[in-house]
Amino acid sequence: MIMRILGEGQYEITEEHVARLNQLDSALQTAADAHDDVAFTTALSALLDAVRTLGTPLPDERIAPSDLVLPEQGTSLAQVRELLSDEGLIPG
Repeated sequence: MIMRILGEGQYEITEEHVARLNQLDSALQTAADAHDDVAFTTALSALLDAVRTLGTPLPDERIAPSDLVLPEQGTSLAQVRELLSDEGLIPG
């Protein structure tokens, strides 16, 4: 799976890490539903850090379609709420 972090780049995520990313996405969804800015900022940071840590960065010269696009660090709760579906940012 290829995930893009806006303004940063793409990461290849193996299937073995998707469950962990879904857990972090659930925390982000919970914070967004509660309109809790502090918990949201923490959850978004944790999700993006996990993608960076668990994923393999794709070289800038390799352009591949992204399976998922994640907001960049610093994106507001209001902006992310517009992107969230019933399944969060990461379906599954």
